[in-house]
Amino acid sequence: MSGALLILLLTAGAPLFARGTEGWFNLVPCELCLWQRWPYWAAAVAALGALLLWRRGGRRLLWLAAAAAGVSAAIGAFHVGVEFGWWPSPLPGCRVAASGAARSVDDLMSSLGAAPAKPCDEPAYLIPGLPLSMAAMNLIYGSGVALLAALIARRPEKPA
Repeated sequence: MSGALLILLLTAGAPLFARGTEGWFNLVPCELCLWQRWPYWAAAVAALGALLLWRRGGRRLLWLAAAAAGVSAAIGAFHVGVEFGWWPSPLPGCRVAASGAARSVDDLMSSLGAAPAKPCDEPAYLIPGLPLSMAAMNLIYGSGVALLAALIARRPEKPA
């Protein structure tokens, strides 16, 4: 049961920390960055359910939390590929409007999308000198949380 609490804290903490970096470090998220946060919220809800219902199927909810954290890691892996130019992002919000296409300021303003205004192929680095983008760190973190949640869900029940 304490494992479910740990997974709840780790999965809720990830998107909260990501949101905090926007204010603390002035990092601007792109659309793929924002997509990586949603599976963590799903994982947190599943971990909360596992915590509350541990004796009545909570383990299955912890497996669901593991899967959701894995989905965020997979989106992070996809995002790393976009950052390295291995493939383009299919999301329209990831592209920056070409400035040569606009004929006037009004054309330029109407071509700008809503936030986020950062292209997805431009990595955001949190730690100077560390060659890991936020997407790469999420890939590592999400994979670790998914593995940890799976190990906790698989762990045999201790007698009370």
